[in-house]
Parts: sequence; C-alpha cells; structure tokens
Amino acid sequence: MKRIVGATFYNGQLGVVEEEMQDLRENQVLVEVHASLISPGTELNTAKRLRKTPAETTFEPWKFGYSNAGIILEVKGDCKTLKPGMRVACMGTEAKHANYVAVPVNLVVPLPDDVTFEQGTFLSLAATSLQAVRRTDVKLGEYGAVLGQGIVGNLAAQLYHINGARVIGWETMAIRREIARKCGFNTIDFLNEEPVEPTKAFAEPYGLDFALFAFSGDAEKAFMDIKKCMKVSADGHAMGNITLVGGCRVPVDGGAASGNLNIKVSARTGAGYHDPNWEYGKDYPAVFVQFTSQRNACELVKLIQEKRLLVDPLITHCFPLEKINEAGDVLIDHPDQALGVILTMKH
Repeated sequence: MKRIVGATFYNGQLGVVEEEMQDLRENQVLVEVHASLISPGTELNTAKRLRKTPAETTFEPWKFGYSNAGIILEVKGDCKTLKPGMRVACMGTEAKHANYVAVPVNLVVPLPDDVTFEQGTFLSLAATSLQAVRRTDVKLGEYGAVLGQGIVGNLAAQLYHINGARVIGWETMAIRREIARKCGFNTIDFLNEEPVEPTKAFAEPYGLDFALFAFSGDAEKAFMDIKKCMKVSADGHAMGNITLVGGCRVPVDGGAASGNLNIKVSARTGAGYHDPNWEYGKDYPAVFVQFTSQRNACELVKLIQEKRLLVDPLITHCFPLEKINEAGDVLIDHPDQALGVILTMKH
C-alpha cells in the first residue's frame, strides 16, 4: 500500500513524496485519511524561516501534520472499541498529511455520522485550546480577553463562552475579526486602535478576570496594555489569570510591577500527549488524571456535534493533498486571506 505525505524542502517549499506503508505496530490503527488540517503556526514556522533564509545545503524532506480524519481500515493489538469501518479523527505526530496513517490507539477518537471529516480535523488544535482554557481556571460570569484570533485563539474564545465567561477578542487581521464575529464575539484591532479603554468598558465595573495570549512574536506592548485592563484590588494591585498558549514573549517583572497576577503557560492537548506508554494504550488512573488528551478530544467532538463549538466558519480554503504547496503559499504569503486550510484526499 502506498501513502503520500507532505514534505518541507530546504527552500521552504512544500511538496509530496510517495513511500511504502510500514506494517502496523501493536496498538496502532490504520486510517484511510479523507481530510487533514494545516496548523498555520506550528507546522509552517520552518517553511517560513527557510523562505526568508534558504539553507545552504539540502536535507531530507520533513514529513509533517498532526490532525486528520478518515476511516479505520485495520487495527492491531488492543485497540479497545476501535474497529475497521469506523469514522475517526486522529491527533499526534503520526497523524500526518497523508492518504494513509498509522496512529496510536489513544490518539484516535470516533466521529459521529453528523460530524464531517473536515470538522474532525480541528480536534488537535481545539484540544490545545481546551487545555489552555482549563489552565486559565475560568468561572461562569467572568470577563476575559483573547489576544490573537487564529484557530487556537478563536476556539479558546468559544470555549470560554461555553464555560460561561464573557469574552472580547484582540486581533489585527480583518478576516479573523470577521470570522470571530460569525462565531459570536467581538474583537478590537489592537495594533491600529487603542484597545485599553474599550476593553475596560467591556469589563465594567469589574475589570478583566483573565486574558489568553494566542499569538507568536513580541507581545511586550500587548502585555503592558492588558495589565491595565485587569481587575484591581483595593490596595491597587492587578489581579487575575494570564495564560500564554501562543509562542509569544512577554516582560514579567516581579513585585508590585505585576501585582498579584497569575501568569501561566499552556502547551499540548492535555495529559498523555507525547507519552508513548499512554499513546499506545496504557491509561492513567482516571481518579488522578481527569482530562487526558483523548477525553478532551471526545468532549470536543460532542460540542461540535451539538453545534455549540463552531469550526465551519474557520475553514477558508480546501486543497487536494497534491497541491499542498499552493496551500502553503496561501498561509505563508497571504495570512490576511486564509485561516483554516484543509487538505483533502481521494480514494
């Protein structure tokens, strides 16, 4: 059996390579992939860098991808309730942009018939968002800001809403602000508009209880601005939770400069991700580890099925896998025109 996988070459261009499908390992699931989502940030950073500064020598193509959906063809070992013929979504380093993938059992989640393959491809980034929401420790009735309305930021804002919080977005790109509006919340262009006063007005009379930073790069000004929007105790100290899920850098000063803010970071999709023992079927005791990556993914499937978590508005482009370079060009060269770019596979 053949599979086609995406590859990043030395000059930052994307392409496809064909190779033999390896035999299944114990507790792996063979999936015929129908759709796969490109992560605009994590996956394309290397390609972006190489387009600006090409490598002097070539190297082996880098096969990438970590979120797809399709139909199980075969299982091996103890794959629990997973069976051939089931529609599933897959996460992790083996869930590549390919027409066939072999994925560890605990990173494969069943999809109901009324959840499309395209919707299922959002599970990995949605689980990253959910992990950040859990880390923020939000309560019903709180006010927050989500800085950066890419896929992770948008889905996190929606999940805060589902959790009972009120959210305002900060985003510079018009297309992302429009998508956010379709998903039920307003945004501020925090580079071209003064964001502090409208954010404070949004959170009156309390101030922000939390903020999520979901973008990369220098976030010093945004961090200083968001501190001005946080709730303040009677002794004049800023309070609340600030979570960093994007790859941004912020200046954190101790003492009174940062008051009593709780500054956290969030990574991955939940417990178990990148733990080979867990990925290949060894579960953690549920009484101690409540939300694994798999449980997060299962909950997100239900929210998508119930149409409480909206992913369709995030889809801006679909390309066949063979045109992955065109997909990369759209995301890298025209980020103001694209967000959710999905690759499709014919069988």
